[in-house]
Order: sequence, then structure tokens, then C-alpha cells
Amino acid sequence: MNQQGTQQAVISRVTTGMRVVDATGAEVGTVDLVQRGDPTAVTVQGPPTADPGSSLDELIASTAVEEPDVPADLAARLLHSGYLKVSTELARTGAVYVLADRITTVTDHEVRLDVPAADLPEQE
Repeated sequence: MNQQGTQQAVISRVTTGMRVVDATGAEVGTVDLVQRGDPTAVTVQGPPTADPGSSLDELIASTAVEEPDVPADLAARLLHSGYLKVSTELARTGAVYVLADRITTVTDHEVRLDVPAADLPEQE
């Protein structure tokens, strides 16, 4: 199995609500979102600009945050490899992202990473 296939096999075992622990053994938070990788993902488009004459529903939809909420170059990497969004009190925005290749082990209730929490990109 190639590296992409191995990453997808690992991330497919992760479920929302699982505890996430960094490389130092410190608790990062809990999994809020699991996104498998898409090898064809190359870019991320932002939400369309709202027309001032649009309906309220269209305005709400146009301002909805697309995942992952990070700069476009990092978003492309996350979408390509797969990622976790982790709710955490360690980030000022309340969430960080984990690239699939940063996951070392997945048990029944825990995801262990190969990086310290401080190295995880924050949600914008």
C-alpha cells in the first residue's frame, strides 16, 4: 500500500469525539471533523460574494465558512492528504487542523500525533 493509501486507512479509523494527544503526550482536544483525502484536490474556492439584493438564505449560505478554514495553500494540502479538525482550548480560535500524515496511531478512543500541539495550524 502506498503512503496515500496508508494515510487513508489510518484516518478512516478516526471518529468524531475521539481524544487527540500530541507527540509529548499532552491532550490537544477532541476530533470535531474527519475528512478523508482527495488526491485530485488542488485548490480551494472561497464562498461566492453575496449580492446585496439576495435573499436572507442566500446571504447566510454565502457567508458560511468552508472547511478547512486556513490559508489556501495549506487548505489544498489538507484536502489532498486528509485531515482532522480538533476542538481545543489550546488555540485562540478554538480549533486546530491535523494533516493525516501526522497521525501515528489510532486506538478505540484516542488519536496520537507525531507533532507537538504548538505546531498544529489554527483555524482562522
